[in-house]
Parts: sequence; structure tokens; C-alpha cells
Amino acid sequence: MLAAALAGCSSGKWGFPYRADMQQGNWITREQVALLQPGMSREQVRFALGSPTLTSVLHADRWDYPYYFKPGYGKAQERHFTVFFENDRLVRWDGDQQPELQPFQINLPNAAALEKADNAEIAAEKRAEQAEKTEATHSNVQINSATQPATSTPGMPGSSPEPLK
Repeated sequence: MLAAALAGCSSGKWGFPYRADMQQGNWITREQVALLQPGMSREQVRFALGSPTLTSVLHADRWDYPYYFKPGYGKAQERHFTVFFENDRLVRWDGDQQPELQPFQINLPNAAALEKADNAEIAAEKRAEQAEKTEATHSNVQINSATQPATSTPGMPGSSPEPLK
């Protein structure tokens, strides 16, 4: 019994010893690269890409954004991205092809379906709010009609201002 339990633990990703994922550097997406335009200041580039991982005193007009990811079990990924400045203005950038998604989005099997579901949920909430507003408007109309003077229909019970005997 004990041998079967230990055999189940030693196969695949659940094996011993545990190997932690190792991530270093800046994760840059295509969306962030699309924000870059020649002539941007260093502050604007830092806002778009984040703080550079590597800056050099010898190459003050160059910022490097290396990225390295080694999963506990699997193949390592490595990317480089570099931006170049002249007179504190962005003149060009170069590097590897950057991914479209952030790391937390990659492992989602239905990322697009989840986004559609979120949009549908938001639309349903808006419809519910609209229905509540409409219902509140109708209930206000009924309340207002009940508070109108009772003299509009004389002779009806309860329409007379005189007290009951």
C-alpha cells in the first residue's frame, strides 16, 4: 500500500524533489511595445515598459530589458529587448518578438471565453439596473396617484373629507 502511494508521487510534475519556477527580468508584451514612439522621453518609456533591468554607465543611452523564465520542469524561455536614446529621446528599439499576453493569462484555456462571459455578466447587471429603475419609476407613479386629492370622485367611499360615524 505504501509503495503504491509513493509510486504515485514520484511520477510527472509531482515528483521529488520539488523544483520551483524561476523568473527574472521584465515581462514585456506587444501591447507595451506598440506604445513606443520615436521622440519619447525616458520617463514616458519607463511608464510604457517599466524600469529597465539593466542600465550601464558605459552605455547611458541604452536600456536593456532581458527576461528569463525556467519552469521547474520544462524548457527555459529567454527574451531580450533594448531601447536606444539620443539626447534623452527615444530613437529606436530592438529585440526578440514579445508575447501578446501577460504570464497570468497564458495558462487560461478559455481566456477569450472568460472575457466574453465577463462582458455578458456586465450587460446582465446593466439590464437588471435598468429594470430596477423602470420599476422604481412605475412604483413612484402609483404612489403619486394614491396621494392625489380624493375629491376627484365624489360619492365614493373614502373620498369624503368628513369623519366616519
